[in-house]
Amino acid sequence: MTGTEFKRRRRQLMRMMGADSIAILPSAPIARRNRDVDYPYRPDSDFYYLTGFPEPEAVAVIIPGRRQAEYVLFCRERDPEKELWDGARAGQGGACERYGADDSFPIGDLDDILPRMLEQCERVFYAMGCNPDLDKRMSEWISGIRAKGRAGVQGPMEFVALDHYLHELRLYKSRSEIKVMRNAARISARAHKHAMQCCRPGMTEWQLEAEIVHSCATAGARHQAYPPIVGGGANACVLHYIENRDELRNGELLLLDAGCEVDYYASDITRTYPVNGRFTPPQQALYELVLRAQEAAISKVRPGNHWNHPHLAAVRVITKGLVDLGILKGRVPSLIKKESYKRFYMHRTGHWLGMDVHDVGEYEVDGHSRVLDRGMALTVEPGIYIPNKRNIPKAFRNIGIRIEDDVAVTSKGPDVLSKGLARDPDKIEALMQSA
Repeated sequence: MTGTEFKRRRRQLMRMMGADSIAILPSAPIARRNRDVDYPYRPDSDFYYLTGFPEPEAVAVIIPGRRQAEYVLFCRERDPEKELWDGARAGQGGACERYGADDSFPIGDLDDILPRMLEQCERVFYAMGCNPDLDKRMSEWISGIRAKGRAGVQGPMEFVALDHYLHELRLYKSRSEIKVMRNAARISARAHKHAMQCCRPGMTEWQLEAEIVHSCATAGARHQAYPPIVGGGANACVLHYIENRDELRNGELLLLDAGCEVDYYASDITRTYPVNGRFTPPQQALYELVLRAQEAAISKVRPGNHWNHPHLAAVRVITKGLVDLGILKGRVPSLIKKESYKRFYMHRTGHWLGMDVHDVGEYEVDGHSRVLDRGMALTVEPGIYIPNKRNIPKAFRNIGIRIEDDVAVTSKGPDVLSKGLARDPDKIEALMQSA
């Protein structure tokens, strides 16, 4: 993303905030992995969305109409000794020159400077509960300001949930954002293709995980958007299975759900295929049912349709298909009304996608399912998960299938960002056998 893109976002937020207001956003704290090792640092998505600033120990302050500076960034000072160990810091100069801040102060000065900024504003836009340390300091600052009431200092009279406004902005992706997401999906799709061609009976789930992570990393995407799910056989029926520790067995299916992150934007793709490269007839029957459900759902990703329309389309296809296969019994409308399909399809058909893999944005507005509009991006991921139960035909037991793609809403209809990766069972078989 360019500095112009971050500036545009801040301008959008300032228009929503109005005059006499202030927005305060902390970045994410450093997370300790164990004793003296930290997890790789990633800034908070809301903070980064507005600033593009990648360092920890930073707080962004936005004050529409302020003469001195509308956008102020508190961050770490330059420190040659610490930078020798941990890498370069932007410092106050870099915060302004490289990251577009109108002014910048050392993070150590936050308690001295930010309360004076708060005194001059009537409304505070802040996401309470996300950063306990800053919540506590905010409370102390406000108490201190109110103690000056007899001296004529009024200070803020209203607190507004910043995340509500900011997440509405993040829900609608710009062309630049869609371009990055398309690239992330392309890299992930290529990694999934590589994994298909590597897959063999006797491999372990973690070895296939290593193949997909390696493929993404060599293409420039060093980080996965979430821990990969690599589930063979019955493990595919565990929706968020991440142990990835078992051997892949001949005759079973593998469900692989993985997506890389590029420039802080996530991809999220799932494919299911036979470990030995050949679907059995029962496996193929269930697979083709999920594929039909996904195609029906994707066709509903259009402006003017409701968020729930893709899910309802998938539910209808899956319920009828399960009846046709003898796994469910009864009339389709009645089974849908009773949600009998949830024994085998227990999750929604998708979620918003963006900087977070389960991205921000309301799914309902005023009690009604949200209307899809241009710029929104979501996953479409129907699935069927058949447990090992005696009342189910034996040929279908311990089969878990999910097919997932990333889709953007456009005025011309659904734009599948992850297109190009085989979904048709014949093409999957041909791809695996060509390796």
